[in-house]
Amino acid sequence: MDATVNRDEPGVSLSALWNSIREDILCVKGRDPAARHLLEVVLTYPGLHAIIWYRLAHVLWRLKIRFVARFISWFARFLTNVDIHPGATIGRRFFIDHGAGVVIGETAEIGDDVTLYHGVTLGGTSWSPGKRHPTLESGVLVGAGAKILGPITVGENARVGANSVVISDVPPGMTVVGIPGKIIKDRHERKLIDGKIDLEHHLFPDPVGDAITTLLDRINDLERRLAKFEDQEQHHAKGELEGR
Repeated sequence: MDATVNRDEPGVSLSALWNSIREDILCVKGRDPAARHLLEVVLTYPGLHAIIWYRLAHVLWRLKIRFVARFISWFARFLTNVDIHPGATIGRRFFIDHGAGVVIGETAEIGDDVTLYHGVTLGGTSWSPGKRHPTLESGVLVGAGAKILGPITVGENARVGANSVVISDVPPGMTVVGIPGKIIKDRHERKLIDGKIDLEHHLFPDPVGDAITTLLDRINDLERRLAKFEDQEQHHAKGELEGR
């Protein structure tokens, strides 16, 4: 056991560990309309169970009890289908909705009030030691199936669209969607209901659809102008015939 570990750090002392878990439990009702009461949340939410097991494994990881930490992480994955490396750093009030298929790598860093949906991967892109996984700053929401890869940073309160693949930094407050992820919306265009966290990870603009719509509008305009021109030509030709 490493004697240099500061046991007063969040997630190391028992009181800090309990406070972190308590906040994880309480935040669920604010982000999932299906959550009816705390007992249901505690007993039936695999994403929450994965976080609780992670909190315990992370304490052991920081205390250099690495094998036990990894074993707890494996056991949690077996029970919840959520794979969180005990070396990852995760802030307060973390929520995984549904949970299935979520993967969080060893050097991932996650801020406070972050929400992930099922199928999200925070993965690495290098065999090199050191920082290999993404950093998600506070308030980030990542839609179902999204992949965020490499030692990049997703800025505070940013949104990542479902099934997007993000491989470069995302500025704070922006929304990215697509493969590779592209910025399409800033936070001023998002709705915020009663001050709650914006959970909309599906109502994003469609750049390709918008481009096609613009082209169709242009074609319709040209057809109207062509029809008007042909009508004028017909009237002109008719006038010439009558004048003869």
